[in-house]
Amino acid sequence: MSKIKDKFAELEAKNQKALISYIMVGFPNEKATITAVRGLVKGGADIIELGFPFSDPIADGHVIQNASTVSLKKGTKISKFFSIVKKIRKETDIPLVLMTYTNILYHKGYSKFISEAKKAGIDGFILPDMSIEESKEYLKAAKGNADTVFLISPNTSNTRIQKIAKVSTGFLYLVAVYGTTGIKTGIKNYTLKAIKNVKKLTKGKIPVGVGFGISTPNDVKKYIKAGADAVIVGSAYLKLIEKTPQNKLESKIISFTKSLKKQTLL
Repeated sequence: MSKIKDKFAELEAKNQKALISYIMVGFPNEKATITAVRGLVKGGADIIELGFPFSDPIADGHVIQNASTVSLKKGTKISKFFSIVKKIRKETDIPLVLMTYTNILYHKGYSKFISEAKKAGIDGFILPDMSIEESKEYLKAAKGNADTVFLISPNTSNTRIQKIAKVSTGFLYLVAVYGTTGIKTGIKNYTLKAIKNVKKLTKGKIPVGVGFGISTPNDVKKYIKAGADAVIVGSAYLKLIEKTPQNKLESKIISFTKSLKKQTLL
């Protein structure tokens, strides 16, 4: 079993759901990234998504786009990213998922990139622009090396959901809102219905995580109550990192993470 699957099995045994926390590596600098990760681990995050900056992040709202731009300007390249991942791995064995865009892997070659990522300590990938129709090479390279997490939305057809679920490992990522990340439009009934529908279709074969627009403990509570196996929080962390002085960052991240994690206990 993979580290991600092990984590979900461990949580199920404890009657808990997963808190997945996202940060952009290199935002606003390497020191802040390491500090934030420490805060996430101490605060009780179950899985950490590490964003690698991309020049044209189509799925991301202005908060993550800004973090990506800052990170790129600070010189975050793949070698730097993997170096930071290795430093994180010296401190924790928490499952780490790399979120970026397909072109980053394609440019280097799927097998080579995934092999390097695995050596650094990455356990899985989220590529928002990777379609199942074009995923053959990617899936082949990832098999036995890393989990592949694909995205679905509330208007994805049942047939397509089942196809995507078959090639997803680790968990299935349900986008909570129509649009980009960080958009706060309130919890929609269509999302709650989508959670129930996806759970019914997947029959417990893969955990279902919900992300985009989740920023408060109450959001977490409602999605967990609706049946989500995991909630993914990203932009709220980046806003916190942006406004918090370095010397207070770890304690602020710990406090916020604890407030979110509390709502995943059944």
